[in-house]
Amino acid sequence: MQARRAARELTLILFSQSEGKILKYQKGDYQDIILKSVRTLISNAKDELELVVSEVNKIKNEIEEFESNHDDNLKRPIDTQNIPVKMPMTSDMTGYIDTILNAGEKSCTALEIAELSALAQKDDVKAYIEKVVTAFQKEIEAVDNTIKELSVGWNLDRLFKIDKNILRIAIVELLYVKEVPHKVVIDEAVELAKKYSTDDSPSFINGILAKVVSLNV
Repeated sequence: MQARRAARELTLILFSQSEGKILKYQKGDYQDIILKSVRTLISNAKDELELVVSEVNKIKNEIEEFESNHDDNLKRPIDTQNIPVKMPMTSDMTGYIDTILNAGEKSCTALEIAELSALAQKDDVKAYIEKVVTAFQKEIEAVDNTIKELSVGWNLDRLFKIDKNILRIAIVELLYVKEVPHKVVIDEAVELAKKYSTDDSPSFINGILAKVVSLNV
């Protein structure tokens, strides 16, 4: 995960945790909020991993029990090792595989959060977060007006909070920070929407940000 990508995601966490208060925060305030939020994410990921590991162990026990109780093994001498047997239902195997896939997804999420936590301590990540937040604090009215004007048929107050905050961060980067190519900013905003918001959000955010670029280049 690149430093600026991590900074965007951490800034999104900050915005999401600080709705209505972001203008009052100083540098030390939002760094503390980000770290506390990341610690909460780590704790939640740990709990989810433990739950999934428990489910996978249940599957293992069920398979072993099915094997032991199968007629082919019940007929074998007590002191011999069980032989593999066929599972009777494809639906059983599909359920087992789904649980294992879920475990893999949770593991990947936990690794991402751990990486995000480490990157939150880096000076370049902190510096970029500070640039984005400071610019937003100065330009909040202009940023929100841009979203209102370009979100035809949408009420800013009724937008998904996560979508609004992704747009805010990206517009600040496009119009006020100006350190990253437009395509990178838009692509990263779309990825955040895929990760944190609804199925319709990526295309909506891509469309708004494309308009921002076309009107300001």
